[in-house]
Amino acid sequence: MTIAERHKYILDELDRVGFVSVSDLSKRMEVTMVTIRKDLKLLEDKGLLYRSHGSATPVSPYVSDRSVQVKKLEQVEEKTRIAQHAVKMLLEKEAILIGSGTTVVAFAQAIPKNLPLTVLTAAMNVSLALMDHDLVELVQLGGVVRKSSSSAVGHYAEEMLRGFACSKLFLSVDGISLEHGLTTSNMMEAHLNAQMIQSVQKTIVLADSRKFGRKGFGKICELEDVDTIITDSGIPEIYRNSLEEKGIELVIV
Repeated sequence: MTIAERHKYILDELDRVGFVSVSDLSKRMEVTMVTIRKDLKLLEDKGLLYRSHGSATPVSPYVSDRSVQVKKLEQVEEKTRIAQHAVKMLLEKEAILIGSGTTVVAFAQAIPKNLPLTVLTAAMNVSLALMDHDLVELVQLGGVVRKSSSSAVGHYAEEMLRGFACSKLFLSVDGISLEHGLTTSNMMEAHLNAQMIQSVQKTIVLADSRKFGRKGFGKICELEDVDTIITDSGIPEIYRNSLEEKGIELVIV
């Protein structure tokens, strides 16, 4: 196999799967791992992929903190489908916890007005979405407000959270990675999300497929700490198999 053929194979695999490993490519193409690393370096220099600890992805895995006003305009159809499916998991009169992010805002907006619930949230835009739901008892966590996410974070929010017990957490994240688990761009929000996971019986992640293979600055938890992930059909193939092997329910809408 020539260098051009190897490069085409690598890029085709990235397009098909969304992730490649040095060891796997070495076995498949019957060349040394040193050769594969050189191939990946050349392709990275051309801006065709990003290398990371024995693997490569088609886009940069790192995410930055961006305003919800920007993110709410992205993947709108996918977020709507994810939100509509998540609503089917709700039971009458249960107490739930909703995190922050544009996907869970879409989820809050999709909750039927005739469904009695108790909702605990740190996200002000989630609270606003439920203000006209007369049958929803709304509990707002307080603290330092992150304007980029419209959510409260910090000691006060975490202390208040300890006084409640909820059945389910509906959580959005900035990144889902096989190596780094669930992450978000802010460490204080990551810590609050981790506390939320500890306070519920079941954690349900609502994330469009672009979140897979990405990672933010603040780690929330390992993948094994999650019960269900609801996403769209663009999820990379490698994650479909890996999540099922970890015992995580994967719902593709």
